[in-house]
Amino acid sequence: MHTRTLAAALACLVLPVLAAAQDAQLKLPSFADLKDKAAKSVDITIGSSVLGFMGWMMDDHDKDSAQLKKTITGLKSVQIRSYQFTSDFAYSQADVDAVRSQLSGPGWSQLIKVHDQHKSEDVDIYIALDKQTIKGLAIIAANRREFTILNIVGAVALEQVAKLRETFGAQGAGM
Repeated sequence: MHTRTLAAALACLVLPVLAAAQDAQLKLPSFADLKDKAAKSVDITIGSSVLGFMGWMMDDHDKDSAQLKKTITGLKSVQIRSYQFTSDFAYSQADVDAVRSQLSGPGWSQLIKVHDQHKSEDVDIYIALDKQTIKGLAIIAANRREFTILNIVGAVALEQVAKLRETFGAQGAGM
């Protein structure tokens, strides 16, 4: 009986830590109302199977493909939501805050917070860490007429984020 109690107590202590470390995947709303209001929108969700297939299809002899293959090898998913509007503040602050609140939980650390009041721009960059290893990255960028979220789950080198952004088509959509 003592062993079961000890095992249960240990599980209660360890499971939340493991869950926090593995939960770099943000739960993004569908943002259906934003899609309807947006002049341009990007809605991309790529899981581990597709990322693995993409890596398999890449030419190891082509420098760009080989670099991208190296980048996506450790990834589990990529989510991009980006919206551009023709009028100011067509999205509610609650849309931004719903995502941002997930990043205040255990396992996430804020790297950068930029606020420009004159331009009404905010950029937040967060990483999910597990024993000094980056397990996820989240970027939220918002201004008067744009709202973008990028969530990368898996081992990622920060210098590769720009390359992923170009590859997955978000360069013209707010980031």
